[in-house]
Amino acid sequence: MTNALLHPFSPPVKPEADYLEIVRGEGSLVFDVDGKGYVDGIANLWLCQVGHGRTEIIDAVTEQMHRIEAYNTFAPFTNGPAAEVAEMIVERSPHPDGRVFLGCSGSEAVDTALKLARLVQQRRGQEGRQVMIRRTNGYHGTNFGGTSAQGIALNREGWGDLVPHFIEVPHDDLEAAATVFAEHGERIAAVLTEPVQGAGGVHPPVDGYLEGLRHLCDDNGALLIFDEVICGFGRTGSWFGAQTFGVTPDLMTFAKGVTSGYQPLSGVTVSLSVCSELEEPGFLLRTGYTYSGHQASCAAGIANIELMEAEGLVDRVDSIGERLRAGLTALEGDGLLESWRGMGAIYAAELGRDAVSARDKMLEAGVIVRPMGTCLAICPPLVITDDEIGRIIDAMADALR
Repeated sequence: MTNALLHPFSPPVKPEADYLEIVRGEGSLVFDVDGKGYVDGIANLWLCQVGHGRTEIIDAVTEQMHRIEAYNTFAPFTNGPAAEVAEMIVERSPHPDGRVFLGCSGSEAVDTALKLARLVQQRRGQEGRQVMIRRTNGYHGTNFGGTSAQGIALNREGWGDLVPHFIEVPHDDLEAAATVFAEHGERIAAVLTEPVQGAGGVHPPVDGYLEGLRHLCDDNGALLIFDEVICGFGRTGSWFGAQTFGVTPDLMTFAKGVTSGYQPLSGVTVSLSVCSELEEPGFLLRTGYTYSGHQASCAAGIANIELMEAEGLVDRVDSIGERLRAGLTALEGDGLLESWRGMGAIYAAELGRDAVSARDKMLEAGVIVRPMGTCLAICPPLVITDDEIGRIIDAMADALR
């Protein structure tokens, strides 16, 4: 096997032959090249809400590609799937009267949201507002804007100078954020936060935190950006985390669960008040991507949302969460875990030690979870069965013993 492929977030010295090759998926299970099955306890990478192998999405993408695979949506062009998926997203979002800007990756969505936030402040005559507030543990993709917005220090290192004007605050300290606003309020363009921090260790917000950020932004003329790349499309028990916590941002990024990974699709929902700054006659929005509104990706998004709606997958989250919490609580009671945290259908089991060896033992037992420092992340497809949840908990118990 060649070693031409450079893997993301991986040691480049690792030979291709040492990787686990996943070749097939069905529901909440995936299978390797030798036919061994695994419970996909991380839903690929926090994203496969409807499970693997769904012919409804595959057929929708195939049908679209038989007509045309993709054509750009730069003026004067548009396409039906892009307009339809945008409408479906805003209808389910906290911005039902807003609009959607489309891309292909969460990283693209984050960088677009950062640009839009600064653009809006510029158009409001607030040229000095360029500062972005980020939280520790926050993960916002790996483009230059998102790398600069990282609250995971290791991900910011080694790239040289990053985008300026980012200020970091502790992820659970509203007073610290208020202090930054007191010192820099007239320079702050926006606050960027995940409703539940995902890749930084699965940290739900402390009570009142998101509401506090909303008030700080309102009182100081800043925008609030929710990065819902992981939280969006049912993961927290509502279509979006903003609805779960009852806090409406000005801009909201999404990706991952919008297509369950069947095609790359992402975007930013833009509130009515922000749109009003962009809709003046003669103004040209000078940002976008070749694949903004990619027809086949949008067809996947439409079919995925229809599936989630038809099967009531957002409503299933409470049941999934109840069983995962019960299992994790039992492991903690047995002394196998130090603690656990999470909500909805996203959790972290805290081991108090490096989690890679436990992940490896669970892989041997046919269960995939994600090690993140000293914890194991669990974020299963929303179609996971009770038996499959039991397999995750049992495999974790055996690995930790």
